Amino acid sequence: QVQLVESGGGLVQAGGSLRLSCAAAGRAVSSYTMAWFRQAPGKEREFVAALRWGGGIAAYPDSVKGRSTISRDSAKNTVYLQMNNMTPEDTAVYYCAAERWGTGGSGQADYSNWGQGTQVTVSS
Repeated sequence: QVQLVESGGGLVQAGGSLRLSCAAAGRAVSSYTMAWFRQAPGKEREFVAALRWGGGIAAYPDSVKGRSTISRDSAKNTVYLQMNNMTPEDTAVYYCAAERWGTGGSGQADYSNWGQGTQVTVSS
């Protein structure tokens, strides 16, 4: 098992940027496919980004593609989500997820390890 702790959330103005961090403990993230999901009030949790173990192939849904980047620092055992040009629609609790040797799927069931989440609020 790997323990995940998110940080970096907060209040940002529309058009601004934010970098979220997910610190992992217990296992090296290099052997995990890492992902970010988010859940806005009253909505289902949705996929934001994934980064496969090994080759580091990244995937993003259309809603964030082109303004979001997921990356991994193996030395710090940490995964990041950089989001730019943010809008109020990005307001949500952001969750880090991990699956050892995962395939990089976009469903919640593809990941068995989850963090507690960090709140991101984008003001208009």
